[in-house]
Amino acid sequence: MRKLVVLLLLAAATSTLHAQALPTATGPGPRWMVGGTYSFFAADYGKRNLGGGSGFVDYARSERISYEAEVRFLTINEEVGTHQSTYLIGGKFPYHRGWMTAYGKVLVGDGRFHFPYGYADGSYFVLAPGGGVDLALGRSRYSVRLVDFEYQWWLNFPFGTLRPYGASTGIAVHFH
Repeated sequence: MRKLVVLLLLAAATSTLHAQALPTATGPGPRWMVGGTYSFFAADYGKRNLGGGSGFVDYARSERISYEAEVRFLTINEEVGTHQSTYLIGGKFPYHRGWMTAYGKVLVGDGRFHFPYGYADGSYFVLAPGGGVDLALGRSRYSVRLVDFEYQWWLNFPFGTLRPYGASTGIAVHFH
């Protein structure tokens, strides 16, 4: 009986002990960033400059790589109904330095082109490398997308590859 009581006490004591050491360091964990920007692009169709709004969502699991999805609607300064929109997703490669984050990115997705006078609408594969700089606003949850450059290749456009390029600026909110 005494051996049984001792075994039960040992079993109860070992259930409260932890066999693993606590981690010596932990990372910030997954982070989300959601933002909006104003974009200005050289459309490469009729040599027209278009402006418009865009939104993005950035998911970072580590400090070295994140994933970004963006939508952009270039409808400001359109002529006779000609405008563009893109729906892109891909990898983003940040470099953190204090409150500044510089990054490169490679996005792919769908580009929608609305031809003049409503003659046609088309959907095209888009490859879009780019980069930019985000600035954190102190220790707040907000950052400024100081500049985001993007060069696009619309690979199967009917009149040869369309090559719009432009820049965006805006603001973002961070979630941990």
